[in-house]
Amino acid sequence: MSNVVLDASAIMALLNQEPGGDQLTPDLILRAACSTVNVAEVQGRLVNGGVPPDQAWLAVQNSVGEAIPFTSAHAKKAGDLITQTRPFGLSLGDLACLALALDLKAPVYTADRSWKDLKIGVRIHLIR
Repeated sequence: MSNVVLDASAIMALLNQEPGGDQLTPDLILRAACSTVNVAEVQGRLVNGGVPPDQAWLAVQNSVGEAIPFTSAHAKKAGDLITQTRPFGLSLGDLACLALALDLKAPVYTADRSWKDLKIGVRIHLIR
């Protein structure tokens, strides 16, 4: 069972060897979940950056322990977060990540500094 959630920004930091990416250790990755919305986001960023699709998909799959389908319950939670998170300018992908973290009652790892002041009931680890 996954006990941490990864945001797309954290996965991109890992894959691009950016500052903070080293905090996502192999052990943490094995225990990590990611919403399929965020998986699609990372895949799209990699392909858009010139990585061949099959190679990008393999990189994404090796960067998270479990990809969890975005369900209607997650969609409701993500939508419910809109008013609380509006001042932070979060994307749909961000909300999908947070909805999954709330559902799993798990901390989330992100490289997105705008999340540092979020108070929504999940622990947020900024990797940089």
